Amino acid sequence: MYTLLLVFQVIICVVLVGLILIQKGQGADIGAVFGGGGSQTVFGARGAGNFLSHTTAVIGALFFLNSLGLAYLSDHAGTSMVAGIALPSKAPVAAAAPVQPVAAAPSTSSVAPTVSSKGTLAAPVSTAKSPAKP
Repeated sequence: MYTLLLVFQVIICVVLVGLILIQKGQGADIGAVFGGGGSQTVFGARGAGNFLSHTTAVIGALFFLNSLGLAYLSDHAGTSMVAGIALPSKAPVAAAAPVQPVAAAPSTSSVAPTVSSKGTLAAPVSTAKSPAKP
């Protein structure tokens, strides 16, 4: 549906540009002095202005409605931007060697909190042996 509306939008654009280019401008009446007045009899005695302006208005309304339809469909489409990109195939991945956790080095000193007689924690006391003095 989206592609059909997009093709229709391009056709409407080309027709709309063509209709606008065919219409006479504000200064086109001066061309009748040099023999340009005979071209208006193709569309009737009133000239091409009325027919072309109504047709341009109808085609412009179709362009507007088609643009709204395309905007709605592009916003509510279920596809993503990367839907057309080919993803690499899922090849089997070689199993890597399991990583062994690193054991923590044993500590040479330990600090143990002490509890005071009132039931609160006191400053920690080191239980590590002090190095021997030489």
